[in-house]
Amino acid sequence: MILTYKAIARNLFVLAASLFPIYVFGQVHENQRGLKDYYKDYFPIGVAVTAKQLSDSVQKNFILNHFNSLTAENAMKMGPIHPEENLFFWKDADEIVAFAQEHNLKVRGHTLCWHNQTPKWMFYDKLGNLVSKEVLLQRLKDHIYAVVGRYRNKVYAWDVVNEAVSDEHDQLLRNSLWYQICGEDFIYKAFQYAHEADPKAILFYNDYNTENPDKRQRIYKLLKKMRDNGVPVQAIGLQAHWSLDDPSQERLESTIKLFASLDLKIQITELDVSIYTNGNQQDKTVSAPVSILTAEREQQQAEQYSMIFKVFRNYKKYISGVTFWNLSDRYSWLDNFPVRGRKNYPLLFDTQLKPKKAYWNVVNF
Repeated sequence: MILTYKAIARNLFVLAASLFPIYVFGQVHENQRGLKDYYKDYFPIGVAVTAKQLSDSVQKNFILNHFNSLTAENAMKMGPIHPEENLFFWKDADEIVAFAQEHNLKVRGHTLCWHNQTPKWMFYDKLGNLVSKEVLLQRLKDHIYAVVGRYRNKVYAWDVVNEAVSDEHDQLLRNSLWYQICGEDFIYKAFQYAHEADPKAILFYNDYNTENPDKRQRIYKLLKKMRDNGVPVQAIGLQAHWSLDDPSQERLESTIKLFASLDLKIQITELDVSIYTNGNQQDKTVSAPVSILTAEREQQQAEQYSMIFKVFRNYKKYISGVTFWNLSDRYSWLDNFPVRGRKNYPLLFDTQLKPKKAYWNVVNF
């Protein structure tokens, strides 16, 4: 059979379409293989979202193509969802959960107890005085019962306590108002209340800098004490706000092995890779603001993502999920942080939702 040039071109186009997603003006062609599909034999692939993103048809379809797990970026945190003692704002969280149920996606709850984004009323009485330990724990219990109870059997896992371990090497726990009023008991009680509110939910302790040997050991100390005392902590979330040169493969593997030794489930809960050598500090090698993803930095980022996912695949028996913190470089929490006016490009997809070099490094294995 003799094929015309037009027929040959058409056949080549069909072949290419079967191998790679086709992106047209930021929209992914339906039924193309997404990130979640490459990892279907490894672990769920999640993303932090807002309710507004789910109402945008382009981003909604993009999410459905690439991810099978959702985390509310802010909508379930204590401040946004419970701004006043007798007022709950359920709308955004409800919309995210409803969307997930409609499309058979997993939902991670984030987060029940944190030193940031906690409304002032939680800690103070009407006269402006700090409340007692008993009052604060009761308020925490009421909050957790309300939130976890509302999404019982819909949210399969909760970040119960977030970032309670101090960054200071000479102290175990952060000197937050939670700690000042309750001591370490607020951690144990938070897990108790969450377990009571939904006994089937998987309960996480979630933190950053888990790969730093000093902080890692203090997190391990806290979790071991909790496990030894029967506190219902079943998993640890490694936030994974990483950078071009941190963590190293050795540090990442050591972290996974250490927490796996406690028989804890491990999830990567907030993954991004800053294009600066230290994502949480100003990079002194560049002038701020900087808003250019250079070819060199893009290549470094791609290599770092390649290493990270190689480790994840090698340790898949310990890792039960990987969640990216934000959808694409169009918006990231790292924009303007910690340097005002500086854009970051920490994700697998660019500002047009097209895959970057890092994406192909992650899926071609």
